[in-house]
Amino acid sequence: MSTISNEAGPRPIGFTAPSGIDRAAHHRLDEAWLAAAWSHPTTRVFVVSGGQVLVDDTPDGRTELVMTPSFEAPLTETHRYFLGTDDDGVSYFALQKDSLPGRMDQSARPAGLREAGLLLDARDAALMVHAVALENWQRLHRFCSRCGERTVIAAAGHVRRCQACGAEHYPRTDPAVIMLVTDEQDRALLGRQVHWPEGRFSTLAGFVEPGESIEQAVVREAYEEAGVTVGEVRYVASQPWPFPSSLMLGFTARATSSDIDVDGDEIEEARWFSRDELAAAFASGEVLPPYGISIATHLIETWYGRPLPRP
Repeated sequence: MSTISNEAGPRPIGFTAPSGIDRAAHHRLDEAWLAAAWSHPTTRVFVVSGGQVLVDDTPDGRTELVMTPSFEAPLTETHRYFLGTDDDGVSYFALQKDSLPGRMDQSARPAGLREAGLLLDARDAALMVHAVALENWQRLHRFCSRCGERTVIAAAGHVRRCQACGAEHYPRTDPAVIMLVTDEQDRALLGRQVHWPEGRFSTLAGFVEPGESIEQAVVREAYEEAGVTVGEVRYVASQPWPFPSSLMLGFTARATSSDIDVDGDEIEEARWFSRDELAAAFASGEVLPPYGISIATHLIETWYGRPLPRP
């Protein structure tokens, strides 16, 4: 986990805090163990649908996942995913459904990761990230990429198996680099994607291509998106990012050129900012910070030296 090093340092990276959840992958093929875990009175279950779950605000100001004992959970034939156990031996499952269940007390509300990830504690956030990533993969990979036949769920939701040709398919994770580029004046290069709101700036990012190292991807993406060449590249940290299936690999990079030439396809505008210039742009509302849940916030705050405004 990346942590705040001092009062002016960066905030922790979302979804990376120790959760206390052991994924217990060795139980995924043990049908007898899974059945016993499902029927245990301490087991807790929540529903995931379209990347959303139900969350509830507690009287003491916390936000938590709405979970129920397994015997109160909605029925499902196959879409039941084992997520792991905690230090007390409690097992956790997610159920994939076409819609979220209603709540008679009307106190719960649906929420996606961008909202809930900032509010949930480390345990609930880790469970939600795991469930959302599995749900997305399950919905999009129902057929065998080798022979085209329909696949079936196995390994408690972590494998899809083709009964026609025997192929096994595993959840997809796409590596993507995200980098804070600085120049010889220690200015930060921030860009705005074409589909973002006016004024929203963040770090550059892009997917790793086949046959490419992650360091090579940083160099290529910086040049493709902003026309800036970079030399030294340093790895910082990673972050699971199931929007829908990425793993963000965070870097800092030192520019060897400063002229900007945006590609116009992904990046509409890019600018160099000194710390004072960025502070003034935040204060005037000219620039909006990235979402606090993203590793981009951590990278920028590490350079900036203080927390960014909340968007």
